[in-house]
Amino acid sequence: MHNFLSIISEFTADLKAQKLRVFLTTFGIVWGTVALIVLVAFGMGFKKQMSANMHGIGESISIMFPGRTSKAYAGFGTGRGISFTEEDVAYLANRLPADIQSISPEYMNGGDLPVRVGENILTPTVTGIIPIYGQMRNIIPEAGGRFLNDNDLQSRRRVVVIGNRVKDFLFGQTDPIGRTILVGSTPFTVIGVMMKKTQPSSYHQRDQDRIFIPASTFAALFGATHLSNIIFKPYDLMRSEEVGTLVREALAAKYKYDPTDKDAVFIWDTAEFDKFQATFFFALNLFLGIIGGFTLGVGGIGVANIMFVVVQERIKEIGIKRAVGAKRANIIVQFFTETFFIMAIGSSIGFVIAFGIIQVLQMIPIKEYVGTPEFSLQVALIAMGVLSSIGLAAGLLPARRAANLDVIECLRT
Repeated sequence: MHNFLSIISEFTADLKAQKLRVFLTTFGIVWGTVALIVLVAFGMGFKKQMSANMHGIGESISIMFPGRTSKAYAGFGTGRGISFTEEDVAYLANRLPADIQSISPEYMNGGDLPVRVGENILTPTVTGIIPIYGQMRNIIPEAGGRFLNDNDLQSRRRVVVIGNRVKDFLFGQTDPIGRTILVGSTPFTVIGVMMKKTQPSSYHQRDQDRIFIPASTFAALFGATHLSNIIFKPYDLMRSEEVGTLVREALAAKYKYDPTDKDAVFIWDTAEFDKFQATFFFALNLFLGIIGGFTLGVGGIGVANIMFVVVQERIKEIGIKRAVGAKRANIIVQFFTETFFIMAIGSSIGFVIAFGIIQVLQMIPIKEYVGTPEFSLQVALIAMGVLSSIGLAAGLLPARRAANLDVIECLRT
């Protein structure tokens, strides 16, 4: 305890003797800390927003569309149409149970059927699906409503979940739950409204402009036998491409087409974007961290410089301490401690300023475009890691120089 108080006292005296140099050095640490934290926080916020935007359509799902063969195979020519049925969904689930986590059929009526409430009429896409579809496509009902369930499917109920924009147009500010809408001339009961979400991409129409009914009800109402598409989600994101190949091969065995014919069955693998995003944002955050680290490194050079000056001014003191029994380790600890005091003061101020800047930036309406910076545990750990590295580097050379000074030369000086 006495040694610690002694170090504090000597450190305070050094600060008073080098006020301008200490101020400029501390300012460099403050500026570097702010730059590092804000830049990395911006990178994290941008990554999170981009992920939320992309996952509006669903997280790591693959959407499979029927096409036409472009390769001759087993006696069949090219141009043969491939179509999907609900049996294919069960077939794939049973054929690839270790690869496919969830799978759903999807029927669609392409926006030519009027949907009305009183005088309000829309022509949204009517979509027939099963309950798991909601989880796969991130269609979450607002409070007070629900999504389709197994009883709706088995009983072919005339119930509907509507997109939030459909709700706004048909019902305005009125609560639609339990109300009736006409799909063509068929009445349906509204059981849920999709919670608003960001969805920059879609394969037909944005979910906010669609309505969702049980697949069994859709098939009975429209006499549909062929699906518009099939959606599946692999267990392992990193194997999504491989699972897509296995799905093609399974369908090729059933429908007798070349399994390498990608025109026969087109698969939109949204996980490819996740893989790209992971690589891109790792590189971006690394780049931003390096920029912030270099800025902080300039402050570290200032700390090292001031410690070299301190060592030079306290040569005689160091000699006396060594002469009365102080070891090299004691001298190294002393100067290292003083270095980290400067780093701690500057970084603490920088943390406070950076936190304030991040809070202010979160009030600016830019989230939908580039996200907003987030002061997360990950950002704090990165900043602490860089600060510790800079502090170690800044204190090492001055501390070693002080510890290695010749005792006789120090006393003579």
